[in-house]
Amino acid sequence: MRKIVWKEHSVVPGFGLTLGFTLFYLSLIVLIPLSATFLRTSQMGWPAFWEAVASPRVVSSYRLTFGASLLAALVNLVFGMITAWVLVRYRFPGRRLVDALVDLPFALPTAVAGIALTAVYSTHGWIGRIIEPLGLKVAFTPIGVWVALTFIGLPFVVRTLQPVLEDMERDVEEASGSLGANRWQTFWRVLLPPLFPPLLTGFALAFARAVGEYGSVVFISGNMPMRTEITPLLIVTKLEQYDYAGATAIAVVMLVVSFLLLLLINLLQWWSRRRYAAI
Repeated sequence: MRKIVWKEHSVVPGFGLTLGFTLFYLSLIVLIPLSATFLRTSQMGWPAFWEAVASPRVVSSYRLTFGASLLAALVNLVFGMITAWVLVRYRFPGRRLVDALVDLPFALPTAVAGIALTAVYSTHGWIGRIIEPLGLKVAFTPIGVWVALTFIGLPFVVRTLQPVLEDMERDVEEASGSLGANRWQTFWRVLLPPLFPPLLTGFALAFARAVGEYGSVVFISGNMPMRTEITPLLIVTKLEQYDYAGATAIAVVMLVVSFLLLLLINLLQWWSRRRYAAI
C-alpha cells in the first residue's frame, strides 16, 4: 500500500511554522471578513435578500459593472498582448519610457486617474471637444466607465505576458517559417499555445480589478442611477444610508459571481496547460 506523503523533504527548515503563519494570515485577512459578510447576509431572510439584490436599480448596476469589466478585459487582452510583444521583441528610442508608462495605472491614485480622464474626455476636454461633434460622448456615459476600466486594467495583461515572451526562443518561429508556415500559422500553432495560460491570467486579473474599481469610475461616469451607476458605488451609497444589510447582500452577489467567473478562468488555464503539455 502506497504511503501518503504530505510534503516533500526539504533542507530548508520551518515548514510547519511558515504554513501555520500563512493559514493564520489568510484567515485573518481574507477568510474571516468574507465569512462575516455571508453570516450577516444569512440573517436577512430570503425575501429581504431578494428584494435587496434584484431591484431594477441594482440589476442595472450589475449589468454595467460586469459588462464594462468584461469588455475592458477583452480589449486589454488584445492591446496588452500587442504592447508586451512590442516591448519585448523590438528596440526603439524611448522604449524604457514606454515600458515605465505601462505601470502608471498601478502607481497613480484612482481618484487622480478619474479626474484626469474626466478632464480629457469631457465636453471641453482635449479629446472630448473633438469627438463630441462627431456624435460620440464619453464622459458621463457607460462608454466613460469602459474607458476608465480599460485604463486601470492594461498593466495586468502586459506584465503577465512579458516574462513569458522574454523566455520564448525565436528559433522556434524561424523553424516554423522555414518549414513553410505563414505568419498566421506560426502565431496560431507556435506562439499562441504557450501564451494562452498567461493570457488567461492577465485577463482574469484585469477583469477582477475592473469589477472592484471605484475611484477612477465615479468621476467620469456621472453616477446616474439606471444609466452609469456601478455596483461598488451603489454599495457605498447604501452604507451612507445606513442600509448595512442591503450593502452586504449586494456585496455577496458580487463576490459569488466574481468567484464563479474566476473559477471558470482557472479551469480554462488548467485545461490549456494540460493540452499544451500533451503536444
